[in-house]
Amino acid sequence: MEQRVLGRTGREVSVVGLGTWQLGADWGQVREEDALAVLDAAVESGVTFFDTADVYGDGRSERLIGRFLAERPGADVFVATKMGRRVDQLPGNYNLANFRAWTDRSRTNLGVETLDLVQLHCPPSEVYSSDEVFEALDTLVAEKRIAAYAVSVETCAQALEAIARPGTASVQIILNPFRLKPLQEVLPAAAEAGVGIIARVPLASGLLSGRYTRETVFSPDDHRSFNRHGEAFDQGETFSGVDYETGLAAAAEFAGLAPEGMTPAQTALRWVIQQPGVTSVIPGARGTGQARANAAAAELPPLPQRTLEAIAALFSLFTPSAPCLPSFPPRSPMCPCG
Repeated sequence: MEQRVLGRTGREVSVVGLGTWQLGADWGQVREEDALAVLDAAVESGVTFFDTADVYGDGRSERLIGRFLAERPGADVFVATKMGRRVDQLPGNYNLANFRAWTDRSRTNLGVETLDLVQLHCPPSEVYSSDEVFEALDTLVAEKRIAAYAVSVETCAQALEAIARPGTASVQIILNPFRLKPLQEVLPAAAEAGVGIIARVPLASGLLSGRYTRETVFSPDDHRSFNRHGEAFDQGETFSGVDYETGLAAAAEFAGLAPEGMTPAQTALRWVIQQPGVTSVIPGARGTGQARANAAAAELPPLPQRTLEAIAALFSLFTPSAPCLPSFPPRSPMCPCG
């Protein structure tokens, strides 16, 4: 699989990685043996990049990755984790003492001395402007608790502020054909600064797979049931913040644009891969077939220009007037102008 340098880490990672939120059982229950099989299928398919967080299953996702890597010592996998969402979201909680405690816990969960990459996990906006926070992160690097640090953000403004920090290795941001705003400023700024881009929620929580209907029922412990309106955390993490009914209609149109030989999900992943400045896209997978199909998107031909243009034009079907899309208010996630 194609490898790209992950920003200021200097390390190469696969252009399709594996997001492991679902392995923490936050998308419904996943048996331990099934989770390990997903990790194995991804690696066998060429994936060399796992993304996790200390809050996924309260550490379950990290521990499963740690067990997998211990049992597969030859697997060359770069692991990015996240920290900060296990406490009240107050800027003052983002301090060196907590950083040390959080990273020590993740090191234990993953079974490593030094974490490859630690990302602040969508912290309050004030954190990005705090010199003390970034000095504390530099200290973690000096102490060899972590090899590099990064951020996972909710907004483009947060991304741009983090990119300006000289120690930020990469930025993780929601990017998919329903969430276009990062293309305007964030990706160009990151490329100019040598900062990597990790694209999360590339399938809009599965909407872009084309598998869901109005009759689809998600389990009560799946965030697609309990967080559709941001009840538990940022709404953008669930269906990219798009209203489910509206998203279904748009996803049905999108599925019709998939080139022959590609599934809708692979088409969405190829779209992300082809955006200039993207380092890796991190779809999740609940089964081995899904993990292999996602990885296979990296080997498929690039989307032709006519398909890219059709994807860009798709959302004009939903707009009452330019420049914003009709069923979405201005500045909504699906609006191309922001």
